[in-house]
Amino acid sequence: MIDRRTFGKGLGLVAGGAAASAAGLPDASAAAPRPAPGGRTSFTTLRQIRAGLLDVGYAETGPAHGPVVICLHGWPYDIHSFVDVAPALAAEGYRVIVPYLRGHGTTRFLSARTFRNAQQSVIALDVIALMDALGIEKAVLAGFDWGSRTAGIVAALWPERCKALVSVSGYLVTDREANLRPLPPKAEHAWWYQYYFATERGRLAMRDERKRHDLARLVWDTVSPTWGFDDATFERTAAAFRNPDYAAIVVHNYRWRLSLADGERRYDGLEKRLDARPVITAPTIVLDADRDPFTALSDASYRDRFTGAYEYRLLKGIGHNVPQEAPAAFAQAVTDADHF
Repeated sequence: MIDRRTFGKGLGLVAGGAAASAAGLPDASAAAPRPAPGGRTSFTTLRQIRAGLLDVGYAETGPAHGPVVICLHGWPYDIHSFVDVAPALAAEGYRVIVPYLRGHGTTRFLSARTFRNAQQSVIALDVIALMDALGIEKAVLAGFDWGSRTAGIVAALWPERCKALVSVSGYLVTDREANLRPLPPKAEHAWWYQYYFATERGRLAMRDERKRHDLARLVWDTVSPTWGFDDATFERTAAAFRNPDYAAIVVHNYRWRLSLADGERRYDGLEKRLDARPVITAPTIVLDADRDPFTALSDASYRDRFTGAYEYRLLKGIGHNVPQEAPAAFAQAVTDADHF
């Protein structure tokens, strides 16, 4: 959602512990722990299950009967964003589920006739369908980017399914009416790829395997400026972009946000509820990263949307891909939110 995530950055707000302290919260702005050299590179257990409109590919680790954590990735990322987070949580006794979102990795549509829809409510419905298919009544939901938005929507619309929430960048429910209004130019600059996807050139680039690979790499380099990832780390994730529906899903998501593409009328009721900015009652920890160009560095614009137990933590020296750049801090947030 461009109005919240970039507005503070566009106005040149400054990072630091004051953001947490000013809200009466603990100062959590210390530099976040980095992954240890030679960290994990893959998941040992990858599975498939039919859920709703999809055959969902997902990683799973931890005890089969442990409390469940569902970790949700964003764009242009995949399940490997949680390759260090998941085993850390499993070691604490959690059953950790990390699904590929629609259009990514091994997740496939069951029917060729299904509209390749990526409006916000349907991705949340995918998570509900996955939970139903796996027999999971309630879970801790944790995500970043698209994953933050999706986890927040599940928590808002189906509170009985969300035990606790960890959301990078806070309340990201898309407000399409607000997205029609321009932001300061510095803020708009961070969203260059969104406007690229709104053009036919951008759509064709996403259909070209090499161009979308290079575009995603550019995004990684620019939104995580302090993360010293190597080529192999990026390529492990880039394999997920070869999904046959990847281009259609990514382009539709960003065009839909700007009201340049329609969703499906059967989801209008859910989107109308989201237009009202529903509150989230689940215990929540919000993580912000001060080197992420989309971070507003304050929760002032959305704090009232969280009405349960709540904490805001600002991570210094971390970019957009928080769970992969700061897995220890992300995993700690999950366990802390679960024990509020």
